[in-house]
Amino acid sequence: MLVYQDILTGDELLSDSFPYKEIENGMLWEVEGKWVVQGAVTVDIGANPSAEGGDEDEGVDDQAIKVVDIVDTFRLQEQPAFDKKQFVTYMKRYIKNLAPKLEAAKQETFKKNIEGATKFLLAKLKDLQFFVGESMHDDGSLVFAYYKDGATNPTFLYFPYGLKEVKC
Repeated sequence: MLVYQDILTGDELLSDSFPYKEIENGMLWEVEGKWVVQGAVTVDIGANPSAEGGDEDEGVDDQAIKVVDIVDTFRLQEQPAFDKKQFVTYMKRYIKNLAPKLEAAKQETFKKNIEGATKFLLAKLKDLQFFVGESMHDDGSLVFAYYKDGATNPTFLYFPYGLKEVKC
């Protein structure tokens, strides 16, 4: 299994169990998330509570909660939304911090294409949710989520240049 860690923070943000599609000249990965239900496990042991003098409601009071698989699996932390100025400021800082950590060839491609990815994200800014890794470090990669054209499950966007592949 491969896990993708944020180069700047070391937080695990994704794994190869979630397939991705490259968009914006490979500057973004698009990953489909899913709402899943956790908790409220019903176990039928074959007993008949009413015949044994028991209550129908006897047992554990589990609460089912709905979570997004990617957010839950990688313990992503939602952040307040950015306005345009805050987002541009973040991107400038992110590019400045990430570029020196990339190999020369990747650095050139990154610098050449990151503007297009930034414009793509700016166009969706009002629809985006913002997430950071578990450490909540504000200089690391952001993970973005939005709902495509009326979809019920979120689509996540990652900066692949800010991720390193780790074999587990």
